[in-house]
Amino acid sequence: MNEPFEQVVQRHGARVLRVCRAVLGPVDADDAWSETFLAALRAYPDLPADANVEAWLVTIAHRKAVDVVRRAARHAVPVAELPDRPAPGGVEGRDLDLWAALAALPTKQRHVLAYHHLGGLPYEDVAAIVGGTAAAARRAAADGMATLRRTYPGHPAHPAHPARPAPPATQGPSDPHGHRGARA
Repeated sequence: MNEPFEQVVQRHGARVLRVCRAVLGPVDADDAWSETFLAALRAYPDLPADANVEAWLVTIAHRKAVDVVRRAARHAVPVAELPDRPAPGGVEGRDLDLWAALAALPTKQRHVLAYHHLGGLPYEDVAAIVGGTAAAARRAAADGMATLRRTYPGHPAHPAHPARPAPPATQGPSDPHGHRGARA
């Protein structure tokens, strides 16, 4: 017997929203989240009792995210002038540098990171969603994380991170044998 759908939304809603935000960005994530749970509500009565509900929801979220991207590509919104600053209530508390670093990743790496690290899915489930093998998904995640470590200024391994210690000062020229300064 499946649990009430309201409990499914409460248990998995935040995780599905994080996945939608990672795949689509903060602007379109809410629409994809809503569409995910509307579709899930319609299909939930037919879901087998032993199904992995989390993987099922993330799969639906992936498909809805693809739909949002396709829809946005078909419908351009012309504006007379671009705003000089973000909309009111827009980006407070959000790390735009992180989103920019994620957005710069190849699509597969971004999706694998979102599904595994934010969605909590094992690589086997991630591979079923994005296509390929679990090993390929693991490799895409590792490559994506390596790129984020290099490019995201908020990561402690990034050279511009404020918590990163400064390199030690040198005490003058050294010879190939490690002796500092001139020898007598």
